[in-house]
Amino acid sequence: MTGLRYVYAVCRPFGTPLQAQLTGVGGDPPRLLPHHGLVAVVSHVPEADFAEEPLRAHLEDLDWLTAVARAHQGVIDALTTVTTPLPLRLGTVFRDDSGVRTMMEAREEGFLRTLDRLEGRVEWGVKVYLESEPAPETAVAPERKPASGRDYLRQRRMRTKSHEELWQKAETFATRLHEMLSECAEDSRLHAPQNPTLSGASGRNVLNAAYLVRRTESEEFVEKVDRTKDGAPGIRVELTGPWAAYSFAGEETAPSEGKPGEGP
Repeated sequence: MTGLRYVYAVCRPFGTPLQAQLTGVGGDPPRLLPHHGLVAVVSHVPEADFAEEPLRAHLEDLDWLTAVARAHQGVIDALTTVTTPLPLRLGTVFRDDSGVRTMMEAREEGFLRTLDRLEGRVEWGVKVYLESEPAPETAVAPERKPASGRDYLRQRRMRTKSHEELWQKAETFATRLHEMLSECAEDSRLHAPQNPTLSGASGRNVLNAAYLVRRTESEEFVEKVDRTKDGAPGIRVELTGPWAAYSFAGEETAPSEGKPGEGP
């Protein structure tokens, strides 16, 4: 089959076959391309969509990009069930198999070092949202406007103070949660708070963190998060994962915002 080579991830050779019905970007099933002690997971994609110029144009098309991201993530998820993958950035494309092997040759030492560090580990994402907000000014009925400018300013100050207190409470909660989870994780990353317009999540994002956890210790980690979920009224805790270790794999990985539901 002709076309460019789309690369999802690099990993060590593994014996468990991928799901027979698994398809990748554009519907082509992924295959394994070995080179020395590494394996690249690749599939064929058409030049009409993935050559440099059309790919650049497609990256402005949110629907197209979403479909590619879902297919990409589907392959990574399948890999994560059978091995420890090192995910590559969304849209990593080479001319042919030789180009993929040349890339693996050039980066072999770094890939192997990172895979050693990530072996047997997964990423969990934890987000904290402030759900409770002070009542908006429009909550004052039109026919019951403040009797004076002084009353209006006093109400504004009360609303501002209430908002500041809620935000401080959420920040304190998030800081303590992050400290507790970091103690039982091998590594952690703090990402920028998510933009609610892009994520579609309700509430204000206070904490957006990723934690590198051994698979064998993941159940305990999840239980720790679950025990905090009802601990503070007006504050919502969300757990996602287990993911491939996007946040801990280095510059070659896809950004965390590319993960489903965030994204880890």
